[in-house]
Amino acid sequence: MTIKAGLVGLPNIGKSTLFNALTRSQVPAENYPFCTIDPHLAITNVPDERLEELTRIYGSQKIIPATMSFVDIAGLVKGASKGEGLGNQFLSHIREVDLILHVIRCFGDQKVDPLDDFDTIVSELIIRDLDSIEKRQAKILSLVKAAQNKPAEKKALNLEQEFLKAMTSALDQQDLEKARQLSQAFTGETTELLCTKKFLVIANFAEVDFVEDNYKDNAHYKTIVAKFGEDRVIPVCARTEYELTLLDDAQAQEMMEILGMKTKGLQTIIKKAYDRLDMITFFTVGPQEAHAWPIKKGMNIRKAAGEIHSDLERGFICSDIFNYVDVKEAGSEAALKKTGKLRTEGQDYIVQDGDIIHVKFNV
Repeated sequence: MTIKAGLVGLPNIGKSTLFNALTRSQVPAENYPFCTIDPHLAITNVPDERLEELTRIYGSQKIIPATMSFVDIAGLVKGASKGEGLGNQFLSHIREVDLILHVIRCFGDQKVDPLDDFDTIVSELIIRDLDSIEKRQAKILSLVKAAQNKPAEKKALNLEQEFLKAMTSALDQQDLEKARQLSQAFTGETTELLCTKKFLVIANFAEVDFVEDNYKDNAHYKTIVAKFGEDRVIPVCARTEYELTLLDDAQAQEMMEILGMKTKGLQTIIKKAYDRLDMITFFTVGPQEAHAWPIKKGMNIRKAAGEIHSDLERGFICSDIFNYVDVKEAGSEAALKKTGKLRTEGQDYIVQDGDIIHVKFNV
């Protein structure tokens, strides 16, 4: 399953530097607006220590981790919804991502206002969404007339009209939480809205603020956490994160110890983005490879098997299943079988995080 997160923010706030760190790519990061004109896409691994343990247990020759795609989207300016700067490209590129990562500047003089920067981006998304809603409402009027003798179709269109009216009210008040609740509750098909996408906030600090967690006393950090909650805010120093990627493991660990960093910010970004999208991981393992497969939480085993290969979903019979926690405790699959924790499940079984599966199928 392809997972795509987009880094967005105003020009010159360290977004491309952070992208370079996430992907070890050499995207231009010059200090002037619009240095990243087209979106840059790169894929990075999702850290998962369980793969190392499974490799040890099974003697796997190869590890294939789950991956995430990150997109560095051109810097936004006020008026993007009306085509200012690279607004049209920005708004079309952000439509393609599953998760928005708002990179906000928390360094510089006291005139920096991270919430104002965030509101600038969100306001442009809202303006574009309101325009999309207006066009859809006009389209619905003509569709309703054509559906006079089609009760089911007419009912669906009327429900969509009510939804769009309520959504317009929420967006006019810039009530994004209400807008997301409306979007989640509406089960019909309608125009895709940008401001209802899930998001995280990446607070980018100067190096001095990141030594020994000094950022926790930063006034900007406190303001952002008060607004969004600590779980949705990821503190980083993009410059430090990038410098760490240029070092070998021993040098990077030494630098982190000097700075008092317990973990890399990049790992936190990837893990939180993964979790925010309600993703879980199941595994297929054997002597050849240990493979991590990302899926949406709540997926049944038959559909999950289709992530491995369409033939497995099409010809699904059943699956042998056990969990990573159990095989780690048992020490081997052979020992696990004696505990009775290896079981066979049918197509309606809901896959759990850490499940290890072996699909039986016939095509």
